[in-house]
Amino acid sequence: MNYRFFISLLFLSCLVACQSNQNHQAQPAVAQHNLYLDQQFLSSSDIPIETEQEIFALDDEMRAMVQAKLVNSRSAQQKTIILLEHLFNEENIALSYKGDANVTASQAYHSKVANCMSLTIMAYALAEEAGMNISFQNVEVPEYWVRNGKYSLLTGHVNLLVKDSSDVSRRVLWGGKATRIDFDPFIAKKNFPSKVIEKHTVLAMFYNNKGAEELVNKNYTLAYHYLKKATLTDNKFASAWGNLGILYKLTDHETMAESAYRHAISLKGNNLTSLGNLALLLNKQGRTSEAQPIQAYIHKSRINNPYYHALLANEAYFIKSYQKAIKHYKKAITLDDEQHEFYFGLAKTYYQQNRLSLAKRSMKKAVALTRTTDTQRQYIAKLNFLKHQETR
Repeated sequence: MNYRFFISLLFLSCLVACQSNQNHQAQPAVAQHNLYLDQQFLSSSDIPIETEQEIFALDDEMRAMVQAKLVNSRSAQQKTIILLEHLFNEENIALSYKGDANVTASQAYHSKVANCMSLTIMAYALAEEAGMNISFQNVEVPEYWVRNGKYSLLTGHVNLLVKDSSDVSRRVLWGGKATRIDFDPFIAKKNFPSKVIEKHTVLAMFYNNKGAEELVNKNYTLAYHYLKKATLTDNKFASAWGNLGILYKLTDHETMAESAYRHAISLKGNNLTSLGNLALLLNKQGRTSEAQPIQAYIHKSRINNPYYHALLANEAYFIKSYQKAIKHYKKAITLDDEQHEFYFGLAKTYYQQNRLSLAKRSMKKAVALTRTTDTQRQYIAKLNFLKHQETR
């Protein structure tokens, strides 16, 4: 997804199960301070958790750029265009996207590599330094998962709203002096509902990302401290509590895992990820009568989401159940035939079955649909490989 103007990787979902909530959790909430296990995740040295100041800080070079290009009498829209051109133009910074680059604003600026969250934090910090009226927005996108080894990562989306300083009202996504910076053109075109969120929630998202990354890498002590920091930064950010539950499950603290899942669900009733992970835990413990209604509700809620079928396809591919993977990729395509990832998944599955002609056809579709240069290059290389294989 190479520097789509903003997509943020937010939520970890461990072998994501399913969804949802009617009144599956009629249990009293656990006090927040009882959901931590500090004694189980002790470290022999200090844990270097970035502070808010470090995450958003600008250095002298970045401030000089702001003074030279953004401190002027131009409109918010004009300043936004100048900022984005500076960040992405080949003659200037030429930033590129990397999914695991969870870095601070200054690190992103100088390394020229960032993931979506870091891109947004950096753009916000630069715009704020220029005196621009800028806010974070959370966008209510359909559930979308990315595979990372044996984990499925649920992604969320955040963008930025820039308004002329003279416009003090906050209602304006249409017909007013507002410019939306959204680093994913697909989501920008869809016009999903969004709402302004506070800076501390974005900080919690950053810490949650870092915690999820360390969890995937099995650095459980560091993961714990990042996830705890996320929950302390915004104690209503349900995803961090859900990820804390995953960490507890992976480290054999199942009672605490269940409590963390249920707390996440109490904060966000339709928290399909935590409900799914709770159902996994209940099944593992033989509590199938409790898990089944949750799973049924989740499946019903997700059945028309093409990305859910892509998730099931990815899971099937991972365990080498290729015919099942093909079935789900095809269902995803039936629901949405404009996503290159679905065709690429289909192509790699056909390749595993040595069905090269079908693999090549699917790769051609993937190439035609992708809009990012690096991904297109990768797809073309794979397509050329398939053509070579077919002629051997």
